[in-house]
Amino acid sequence: MALMLKGARLIDPQVGLDEVTDILIRDGRIVEIGHDLVMEKGVERDLSGKVIVPGLVDMHVHLREPGFEQKEDIASGTRAAAHGGFTAVCAMPNTSPVIDNALGVEYVKARAAAVGKCRVIVAGACSKGLDGDTLADMGDMRAHGAQAFTDDGRGIQDAGMMRRVMDYAKQFDVPVMVHCQDDALVGDGQVNEGVASTRLGMLGWPAEGEEIEIARDIALARLTGCPLHIQHVTTARGLDLVRTAKAEGLPVTCEVTPHHMFLTEDAIGPEYQTALKVNPPLRTAEDAAALVAGVADGTVDAIVTDHAPHTAWEKDREFELAPFGMTGLETSLALVLTHLVGAGVIGYDRLVELMAVAPRAILREEPVKLAAGSVADLTVIDPAATWVVEEGDFLSKAVNSGFIGAELTGRATDTYVAGYATMEDGAIVE
Repeated sequence: MALMLKGARLIDPQVGLDEVTDILIRDGRIVEIGHDLVMEKGVERDLSGKVIVPGLVDMHVHLREPGFEQKEDIASGTRAAAHGGFTAVCAMPNTSPVIDNALGVEYVKARAAAVGKCRVIVAGACSKGLDGDTLADMGDMRAHGAQAFTDDGRGIQDAGMMRRVMDYAKQFDVPVMVHCQDDALVGDGQVNEGVASTRLGMLGWPAEGEEIEIARDIALARLTGCPLHIQHVTTARGLDLVRTAKAEGLPVTCEVTPHHMFLTEDAIGPEYQTALKVNPPLRTAEDAAALVAGVADGTVDAIVTDHAPHTAWEKDREFELAPFGMTGLETSLALVLTHLVGAGVIGYDRLVELMAVAPRAILREEPVKLAAGSVADLTVIDPAATWVVEEGDFLSKAVNSGFIGAELTGRATDTYVAGYATMEDGAIVE
C-alpha cells in the first residue's frame, strides 16, 4: 500500500533536511521526498503544521515481561511507546526469569512480533540471574539477536568480572550498558545524600556511589576497547568523566533522562511522593543544569526514559518501602520539546540526534533517514499542542509519573513503523 504524507516540515540532520515538503512511502520504505508529489493509488494525509522526524528510539525501557506483567507487559508497554512517539524501544533484561540466555531473547522477540506496537530491541544480561558473578550466555544471546548487554538495575560490583564482560562483548562489537552504582557506598540510600536526605530524614545516596563506578568502567573501556554506554548519568562530575573520556577518544557514550534534567531533589516534599523515588535519585539543581548543558554541548549522546512502571499499590507505601522507578514513555518527547526545544536550549536537529540517530548507532541498528530507500519509521509531532499531564492520558498500565499536572507544549500525534500507522491522530491503531 502506498502512503503520502503531505505538507509537513521534515527535519533530519543526517541528510541536511529542514523543509516543508511531501513523503511518498510504499512497501514500508520511503520512495520519494519532494514538492507536490502525486500517486496513482493509496492513502493521502495532510499533515500541514506538523513536524516529521526519523522515528524516535528509547534505548532504556523496562517492559517487565516476563514475570512482572502486573506492572507492564510487552503489549501495554509498546502501546505506551507508540503513544509517546517512539518507533522502537530497547527492553532491559531484569525480568523474571532474567533475559540471560537465547530462549529469553527469542521470547521477547516473539511476543513483540505478536502484540507489539513498535519495534523491540532486546538487551541481554551480562551475568546469569544478574548475580554479578557468572557470565551469562552472551554469545548465544548475540546469535539470537541481542543488541546490547547490561545488568541494568544493578551495578556489577567486581572489577574483574566487569573486565571479563567487556572482553567478551568486544568480540561482538556491541555495547555494554552499565548501571553505575557502588553498593558499598550507596547501601540502603533512598534520596540524594546532602540537603535532601537531611531535610527528609532519609538515608542518603551519595553522588560518589555513581561517579566511582563511572570512572572504573571508563578505565576498563580503555583497557579492553569495548564500547561502553553509561546509563542515566545524574551528576555534574559524572558527566565530566564522560567528557574527558570522549576527549581521549575512548569508545564511551552516555544517556540522561528527562526526570534527572527537569526534576531535582527539591521536588520531594513532606508528602514523600514515591513517584519521585528513582534509581539513581534526583540530584541537585546544579547537577540537573549540568545535564542540560551536556545535552546542549554534545557530551550527552541520548535522552532515554528509563521507563520503570510499578503497580499503584507498590508505590502507595512508605517511601522506604516503595520501589524505585518512574514511567516516562508518554511524557519524554513533550518534556524535551517544552523544556529544551521550546526554551531555545537545543533545536530540532539536536533532538533528532539525541532521540533517533544516536540510539540506533549505539545499538548497531539500521539507520533511519528521511531519504529515499530508508525504512519508513517516522514520528509526527504537533509542536503547538498544549496539554496537561493527567493519569487518564496513560496507555501504560502504570501511572507512577513525577510529571502529573505538568503543563507541556508539543507531543507526538502519529507514529509509523515500516510505513504502517501504530498511532494516528493521537489514537493507537488497532
